[in-house]
Parts: sequence; structure tokens; C-alpha cells
Amino acid sequence: VQLQASGGGLVQAGASLRLSCTASEGTFRNYRVGWFRQAPGKEREFVSFIEWNSRRTNYADSVKGRFTVSRDNAENTVLLQMNSLKPEDSAVYYCAASTSIIWSSIRYPRNYANWGQGTLVTVSS
Repeated sequence: VQLQASGGGLVQAGASLRLSCTASEGTFRNYRVGWFRQAPGKEREFVSFIEWNSRRTNYADSVKGRFTVSRDNAENTVLLQMNSLKPEDSAVYYCAASTSIIWSSIRYPRNYANWGQGTLVTVSS
């Protein structure tokens, strides 16, 4: 499956953004989807995860309570609603998908076979 992340931009601290991850082909409903981010000079880090049927989600502690992940399989889209943004949320955000990832591995980028190209989020103070 080919993924396209979009929705990034430049906002002030406290603002909101909604990122989209859209699959261009394949049966997206079969895929578990993770969001990751990478700031300059830092390793790619886990942000959020959603199960193929939306029954389970998971968040990094740093975004819990501020970010919400959801999906619309009919539209081949996964959304990441980001509220109360902070300067430390600034990064390139990537979505990734896997049909076979297990729950204990969802936070590790190496376990995802399919990646989008990333969308830049910049939060000014």
C-alpha cells in the first residue's frame, strides 16, 4: 500500500492541526497504522497507533490527552487530531502501516513495512 501524509503546517503554541494519512491503493482496512515523528537530529519516535478496526489505540505519553487518532476505512484514511500543540511537537510526521505487526511491537518503526513521505509540523512559541 502507498501512503500519503498531509495536513502539516506552521502554527502557534496552543493551536490545533489535523493530519491525514491516505492510502492510494490496496485494502487499507487490513492495515494497522502508526504515526511517528522525527525532529532534526533526533531519532524517529512513536506517536500513536490504531488497530485496523479502531478497537485499540495507543499513544506516546508525551501526546496522551492532546492527540486523537481515528480512521475511516471507507475513505482509506487515518486521521491524527493534534490539539494544544507545543513547540516540542515540531517534527516531520510520518504514517506507517502493517498487516502483521503485533501489539508489543507497535512502537518500533522497524516493524512497519509501508511508510508515507512525511508532513512537516512546526509549532512556534
